[in-house]
Amino acid sequence: MSPTREGPTLLSWASQLEVSTLVQARQTAAMAFIHPHVALMPDAHSGKGSAVGTVIPTRGAVMPAAVGVDIGCGMIAARTTFTRADVDARIAETGSGLAALREAVEDAIPLSPGNYNRGTGDWRFTAARIRELEELADAGDVDLSHSPKWRRQLGSLGGGNHFIELCLDEADRVWLFLHSGSRGVGNKIAQHHIRVAQRMCAGVRLPNRDLAYLSEGTAEFDRYLTDLHWAQRFAYLNRAEMMDRFAAVFARWMGVSGNHETERINCHHNYTRQEMHGGEQVWLTRKGAVDAHAGVRAVIPGSMGTRSYVVEGLGNADGLCSAPHGAGRQFSRTEAKRRFTQDDLRARMVGIEYRDSAEFVDEIPDAYKDIDVVMEDARDLVRVVHELRQILNVKGT
Repeated sequence: MSPTREGPTLLSWASQLEVSTLVQARQTAAMAFIHPHVALMPDAHSGKGSAVGTVIPTRGAVMPAAVGVDIGCGMIAARTTFTRADVDARIAETGSGLAALREAVEDAIPLSPGNYNRGTGDWRFTAARIRELEELADAGDVDLSHSPKWRRQLGSLGGGNHFIELCLDEADRVWLFLHSGSRGVGNKIAQHHIRVAQRMCAGVRLPNRDLAYLSEGTAEFDRYLTDLHWAQRFAYLNRAEMMDRFAAVFARWMGVSGNHETERINCHHNYTRQEMHGGEQVWLTRKGAVDAHAGVRAVIPGSMGTRSYVVEGLGNADGLCSAPHGAGRQFSRTEAKRRFTQDDLRARMVGIEYRDSAEFVDEIPDAYKDIDVVMEDARDLVRVVHELRQILNVKGT
């Protein structure tokens, strides 16, 4: 769809837009350092300070709460050489269904927000990632004293809307797919710098205190960008770590060895980096949005029980070369639990292997916007390359 102008510096691609979300977006777009405009994505919904699904270009300042507390949260997807027929043949051969695979994945990857790996030596590829993060922290003098167990967080999923899925595309090829971010250590980094920004803006009139900012040229700004870079890298490597574990578990379940991937896409949707927009180099914050520069591939998930999409960016300048990051919630977790039951969730998950539990009712697809409407709204931002449907779902508890 073509964007609608919702203010002097606000363009929106959202056909499903709540008043509270629009209010937040207008507040963000009214900040003096916005250039050239804020882009509101099709999946936008209310968030902390600024709406989730907001792309925010700023000159000389960054707002830590706009980046969010799950720094570097994003998606990773890996296409394999396997097909639905291979999976069905393995089930017939072994008599071991997808429940056994789900349980093996749950055993290999810690799921809950406070659950860590038992150790860091269980997988051959973990040590190199920890070493890279240690060296990056040392080089930037990143203070991680608030998270002494950060190494054991690497390769853990977390809770909420984080998930792991086995999917099939339009040609019945098997994809491995998951959603996670920088875990507890990233949250601690974000919360610290949000408080610093609020102290720095104590005498500034803000429409919302979570729009507090750090000004370029200050020590606080430099410290945040260094710590942010570390957390973004942690999130990226965290997804890669889990994907390697998922791939190993899946191969074992399939009774094969070796690497069976043909493609891997790992993309953030909560982050800040420098980009050129409106003829200037700005700090571009994608809060619930993916990079959609021309030719760049990304992954846009639906919800448990609905389709997801592998996409390629179209480089839309008005959209700040960005695209939506998912379906976006239409009901809060509390409201979803009030409206829906475990039986409702079971009905929506027919044909999908998942852990049948009442704790996931707030993640029912009905709590989210219609992903097909979101993708239609995004048709001038990305083109769909693959359409994925899940046959197995593992949720963060």
